[in-house]
Amino acid sequence: MRYLFLCLALCFALSASAQETEITAADSLMRDSIKVEATDTAKRDDMVAPVRPVRTLGKVAVIDTLATESKHISIVLFNDNTWRYVLSEEYKRDSEVFSDHWDTSATHAYKDVELNSLPEAIPIALVDSLEGYHYPYIGRITSRYGPRRGRAHQGLDIALKTGDPVYATFDGKVRFSKAAGNYGNLIVIRHNNGLETYYAHLSQRDVEAGDWVVAGQQIGLGGSTGRSTGPHLHFEVRYRGQSFDPERIIDFKTGDLRRDELLLKRRHFSIYAKYEQDFDEEVEIAKQDEAERKAAAAVQYHTIRSGDTLGALARKYGTTVTRLCQLNGIKSTTILRIGQRLRVR
Repeated sequence: MRYLFLCLALCFALSASAQETEITAADSLMRDSIKVEATDTAKRDDMVAPVRPVRTLGKVAVIDTLATESKHISIVLFNDNTWRYVLSEEYKRDSEVFSDHWDTSATHAYKDVELNSLPEAIPIALVDSLEGYHYPYIGRITSRYGPRRGRAHQGLDIALKTGDPVYATFDGKVRFSKAAGNYGNLIVIRHNNGLETYYAHLSQRDVEAGDWVVAGQQIGLGGSTGRSTGPHLHFEVRYRGQSFDPERIIDFKTGDLRRDELLLKRRHFSIYAKYEQDFDEEVEIAKQDEAERKAAAAVQYHTIRSGDTLGALARKYGTTVTRLCQLNGIKSTTILRIGQRLRVR
């Protein structure tokens, strides 16, 4: 009876909302066109509001799916009398995110992706109206991201008790779920935004490779398997195989997501780039990066041809002989050679 009531209530709400708002496939695909520049992020950082976790689903099973006005959006009903809007699995399967470097037998699927092949800055939408968030586990952090005893600790450790539930951080698909050496029982989830999250040392795995999960869904139980000195969750966040400090996106004191969008920079993938080191300076750093980018773009060179003189070049490029000499480390009496490149701006 409760299930029937829930279905009727949802259908009624859906019908009413359809009269007010037309949900289209373009709406669901909007985040694919998000373009975030460093300067825009710098301007928005002062206005960023943390994102609260969605309701915990626990260990649940899908019992039904209801259609909406958009073929890409469905209402999924779970066996604990909860429901949620989700993007359809058909839409997700069409995404290259779940085909590129997809390997259910390898702990790390992006072994052939070099760091220098990644962009200097990558805009990542963490959540939106359809994509939720939930902390993996809230507890005392016992070891943070960074160098540790001469090794690279590429995640953070959170103290827990064996048997405590561990949750999926974002919606996504399980890429890896098995015992994995030092990781012990490990689950790796690839998310719709291209990130992968790692949950290690589990005592129990509740999902298998290929399963679709939603934020807040219980995926396993904490433990002390693998290379571990006591019960804890080792949690990593990676982009195309490159790890970065999980505290860049999650405030583990409150359980909140720090922001709904992240401008992930290549320098963040350094094991020494810990979040708290530049938290208060992110806006200023973004401004400096943009200034450097503009300065680099403004640099101009001239290749010396027959008849060129410093005076003629100064007039041509609207500068002075003194400035040309400063830019190139030469004197006004220096003899120019044909084919020589001089910086003029």
